[in-house]
Amino acid sequence: MARALVIKATAGADVPERCNQAFTVAAAAVASGLPVSLWLTGESAWYALPGRAKEFDLAHATPLDDLLGAVLAAGQVTVCTQCAARREIGPDDVIPGVRIAGAPTFVEEIAAEGVQALVY
Repeated sequence: MARALVIKATAGADVPERCNQAFTVAAAAVASGLPVSLWLTGESAWYALPGRAKEFDLAHATPLDDLLGAVLAAGQVTVCTQCAARREIGPDDVIPGVRIAGAPTFVEEIAAEGVQALVY
């Protein structure tokens, strides 16, 4: 069985290169056939909202909207419960396929056998 990746994005437009790295690695892993769970925390939580990823611009980078779409098509995308609450983001606000979940779910995912966790 292939190793699974849990990737936590902790930055958004405030640190665009770090944000893009998380999404790029997640999309590349999905394209490689690995099971992927991308967690949007902190400022990256905004990209769970419709249209927000299209607003992200970073020179020489694949559009964030395309990367997010690739992960949503074959992986799991989750917004941190507390991060969503601080930004007044609810389940009805997010892109279809994105869930809101908390630390117990994150811990369960990273504690599973064969999982590698990455934080950006």
